Amino acid sequence: MIALSQPEPARRWEIPDHLLTIEEYAALGETRSGFTELAEGRVVMSPSPKPRHNRAIYRLVAQLEAQLPDHLDFVPDTDVDLGLAPSDKPGFSRRPDLLIVDKTAIARVNKDNDMLRAEEVAIVVEIVSPGSRRTDYQVKHDEYADAGIPHYWIVDITEPVSLVACHQAGEFGYMDAPAVTGTFATDVPFPVKLDLDALLS
Repeated sequence: MIALSQPEPARRWEIPDHLLTIEEYAALGETRSGFTELAEGRVVMSPSPKPRHNRAIYRLVAQLEAQLPDHLDFVPDTDVDLGLAPSDKPGFSRRPDLLIVDKTAIARVNKDNDMLRAEEVAIVVEIVSPGSRRTDYQVKHDEYADAGIPHYWIVDITEPVSLVACHQAGEFGYMDAPAVTGTFATDVPFPVKLDLDALLS
């Protein structure tokens, strides 16, 4: 008879009793129940997304893949250090639904076992969920702008599917274009055309 090894018990993950720096947050590792973000040093728990939400992300990626410039790549559901606080102060880290970043940033993260940084992000994308509407349209909107991320796309999969493209406008933060339905097309930061209705079909 062959003895099968038993899986190791899940590591107990405890909510910290103090505000965390980015380094402390990164050291926590992954949780087994949903995912976390860091908002001014506070760990924010979030439930796992619904299938409709995840399917929309994958369909968006499928459309983007052939249109990305050679130097860019996409990374779904990954922590990004927003750099909004000194390294020894309570930090800010978000885990967007999708990031479009330079390939050199991905290589750096893999080499250094580090987090992506806001200055390495070309576009950040959030798919709006029923419980994230205010966070995506207001809180993250301001944080991503303050972090200097050049472009933020807010995709709302409430029918009709819409996309709000936000871009940096200097000291004013983001300038938001009107919500687009049907087909989204832009030339910045690279030429791209997206069939928004196809995100749900």
